[in-house]
Amino acid sequence: MSDIPACPLCAMENTYPDGDNYVCADCGHEWPIQSDTTLDADAVVRDVNGNVLNNGDTVVVIKDLKVKGSSIPLKQGSLIRNIRLVDGDTENIEGHSDKIKGLVLKVCFLKKA
Repeated sequence: MSDIPACPLCAMENTYPDGDNYVCADCGHEWPIQSDTTLDADAVVRDVNGNVLNNGDTVVVIKDLKVKGSSIPLKQGSLIRNIRLVDGDTENIEGHSDKIKGLVLKVCFLKKA
């Protein structure tokens, strides 16, 4: 039995390694050879300047952002206090501003305060 996993997209077993990825010959889907658990364990959330972000940190918005579902924009320089990291996601954080609650923000628009 082969140790190459089946395709996570179409579940077919016609897969092969190609460099650092597995490739499905049936649907063309590619995914990394490393397991997802090792990627999640090593995942570090960084702000736009490369500083490591942790739960409870305060961040500053670096540009004006339109907020979906709200008529109030999030202005440059707004503080987001007591952030929460999203499990398994290094690109987004959750937090609250003074006027808008329940925000999910991309870290590319934030810097650590």
